[in-house]
Amino acid sequence: MRLGVCYYPEHWPESMWQDDARRMKALGIEQVRIAEFAWSRIEPTPGEYDWGWLDRSIDVLGAAGLQVVMCTPTATPPKWLIDRHPDILPVGADGRPRAFGSRRHYDFSSPSYFAASQKICTAVAERYGKHPAVAYWQTDNEFGCHHTVVSYSPAAVGRFREWLKARYQTIDALNRAWGTVFWSMEYRSFDEIDAPVATVTEAHPSHRLDYRRFASDEVARYNRMQVEIIRAHSPGRPVAHNFMQLFTEFDHYKVAADLDVATWDSYPLGALEEQWFAPEVKARWLRSGHPDFASFNHDVYRGMSKLPFWVMEQQPGPVNWALWNPAPLPGMVRLWSWEAFAHGAGCVSYFRWRQAPFAQEQMHAGLNTPDNRLDVGGNEASQVAGEIRTVLAANADADAAVRSKVALVYDYEAKWLFEIHPQGADFHYPRFAFEYYSALRALGLDVDVVPVDAPLDGYSLIVVPPLPVVPEAFAQRLASSGAQVVLGPRTGSKTKDLQIPANLPPGALTSVLPLRVWRVESMRPNVTEAVRLADGESAGEADGFARHWRDFIDTDAAQSLDVRARFADGHPAYVQGGAFHYLASLFDDALTVRLFARIAQEAGLETMPLGDSVRVSRRGALTYVFNYGDETHTLSGVADDALVFGSRAIEPQGVAVYRS
Repeated sequence: MRLGVCYYPEHWPESMWQDDARRMKALGIEQVRIAEFAWSRIEPTPGEYDWGWLDRSIDVLGAAGLQVVMCTPTATPPKWLIDRHPDILPVGADGRPRAFGSRRHYDFSSPSYFAASQKICTAVAERYGKHPAVAYWQTDNEFGCHHTVVSYSPAAVGRFREWLKARYQTIDALNRAWGTVFWSMEYRSFDEIDAPVATVTEAHPSHRLDYRRFASDEVARYNRMQVEIIRAHSPGRPVAHNFMQLFTEFDHYKVAADLDVATWDSYPLGALEEQWFAPEVKARWLRSGHPDFASFNHDVYRGMSKLPFWVMEQQPGPVNWALWNPAPLPGMVRLWSWEAFAHGAGCVSYFRWRQAPFAQEQMHAGLNTPDNRLDVGGNEASQVAGEIRTVLAANADADAAVRSKVALVYDYEAKWLFEIHPQGADFHYPRFAFEYYSALRALGLDVDVVPVDAPLDGYSLIVVPPLPVVPEAFAQRLASSGAQVVLGPRTGSKTKDLQIPANLPPGALTSVLPLRVWRVESMRPNVTEAVRLADGESAGEADGFARHWRDFIDTDAAQSLDVRARFADGHPAYVQGGAFHYLASLFDDALTVRLFARIAQEAGLETMPLGDSVRVSRRGALTYVFNYGDETHTLSGVADDALVFGSRAIEPQGVAVYRS
């Protein structure tokens, strides 16, 4: 467990660097990320490098005992490079290039940019690959930020055609897979296929899904190029990338496969404002963030990181990019930091050391104010540093891996498919995956978030949010895991080519769950359907309600199953067959928690109902308790001598850690 910070020596007079480094070390910072946006200073004119300032800044940081996370500066190609190669600019759905003047102004498919990136990455890696202060590397910065994964440039279309040739081999195979006979869309060659954009009405859904798959693979290809260069010139030093919170526009599992460390940028308040949450939910958690949002991302990135994951950018105060930007409540920066460690983080790195007084992010707080005084977040980071020393000194396994008995399957292609073929405007895959996760966390359960092809042995409960495309072996892998399995609606509803399975949903899963979904409907946001449990306690009253979606399950097929809940019209809402539980809708939060509690009990798991404001996590022999609420939470059954820090009476925005 250690702390880091993001630092931009090029933003400050060189006379400040030594004092900054000294103060970082005194605060408890151990690693410093630099240079991810510094290309114009590293290479101010084509082929002429100015290494002096960067050499000196790294030497200053190293001399202070700080480890450097060195970045490739490819997120911001300089103006001279754009002027030389305007094809570097990505092209939007409107057909217009997205111009220079901010950041991430490049096309992953541009051959000019790929070559330029190879050159600058090689130069940086050769220069600093064996520098004693450079302990880690970061590729680029926030791949895909500002909607930059998908480009409709000529270069992208050309590479897409090659991608299709590799996937389908023949144009006849593509026509069959896509069903292009519909609306007379058949192709004679791959060269006839354009980007699925600017059509009169919706473009072919299989075409669109493959374009998203292609664009995602382009991100992985680009990242792999950088990783290979770094490994060649800086062997033995871990390589990371900083992903974003709840970002789903490319397959992160494929990118992370080439990395050592998956890191992510945590901004709980900005995320709350930008996500789907209802106004009353946003008001409830305005200055703390939703109690499950940061932890969901921790568990997503923990699940794909070979080494302990990091938070590369932790919000230290108000941000500048949401519609409204409140200040965190006192104590929240400390709470967020410890929550990351409780979920298995190796490092929490704050963004940034000092608030910039100029340019786009001048309203974004840092650990220090622009006049170089320690801000609230800086003081809380210092407190965390002291507590880390206490925890590590007293607990040999404080850095142990998180061990969970619950897995939640999370899939990026599911989001793309439902976005392309929603059938209901608010069928939002990340939201439903998060709601399932939140229900599990409200029961005090630790959760591993895993890809669909992850090993499943050792879990007692496996939860699958709506998963339209299931691999052929998935059903058998679920069955052989020995776990109780929860399947959300629309699971198994499509083939990999985005067609309805021949045997109807749930497709390949019928081998373990013999049901037939013969009709579906989506529901408007102001429409719900009552749901009554088979063993409901109050006769005639609903136990909850269904939202967004309904699967109609063939009642004949369901006769061999146990119907555990029904809609008001008598159709099954929840059926169980052996260890498999199929939910035919998305239920309200209270009913979801209630059902998950029952299924967890059947899985032999002990739950602890926590409500909406207290969360518990376990790492090694330590249990961490976090109070997001506005009332004191009192621990029961914990002796005073078991407390590592904190008290049994946990104040609002407080943290307690005890030996289990």
